[in-house]
Amino acid sequence: MTPRVDAIEALTTRTSPPGLVAPGPDQASLERMLQAAVRAPDHKRLRPWRFIVIEGASREAFGDVLATSLRRREPEVPEAALAKERTKPLRAPLIVVVAARLREHKGVPAVEQIVASGAAAQNMLVAAHALGYGGFWRTGAAAYDDEVKRALGLRSDDAIVGFVYLGTPAGIAAPLPPAEIASHVTYWTAPVGRLQEADA
Repeated sequence: MTPRVDAIEALTTRTSPPGLVAPGPDQASLERMLQAAVRAPDHKRLRPWRFIVIEGASREAFGDVLATSLRRREPEVPEAALAKERTKPLRAPLIVVVAARLREHKGVPAVEQIVASGAAAQNMLVAAHALGYGGFWRTGAAAYDDEVKRALGLRSDDAIVGFVYLGTPAGIAAPLPPAEIASHVTYWTAPVGRLQEADA
């Protein structure tokens, strides 16, 4: 699919749609999203990200994994809550689980590897928007559950940074609020004494 918006417009207009329906991204579009993902900033080029694609009937099997995980964490959980957990993967035609395969590196602490994988997830969402698809990012307790990780082929010390749901937007998202940035930005300058030393 040909991108519908340029990079700046995609970054400033992307939002989470109220729902996602079929069709999901075709293989060519998914590959473009993943190509965008792996261009995320990556200290020492460790490439910590892992992408696990779940689609079709596999979503129902993943729903069973989520429900089992919830029952193990909360043995008294009501059946209605289990049923809701089981249907979560059906909220979109396709899910990409974005994880960080963490490794020991004296120059790249784990937090940097997790942030790099989070940047990859963000790139994927922006690329999806640019290609005319919608997406939203979810985590929750299942993202930190070792049994869920194991079911997905991950290690317990890997980090799931997000379940990225992808599909065609259903309905119109609420209007974005004005992009107010002033209260979030500070321009730092060196103390006066330091500036005088630098000029000396």
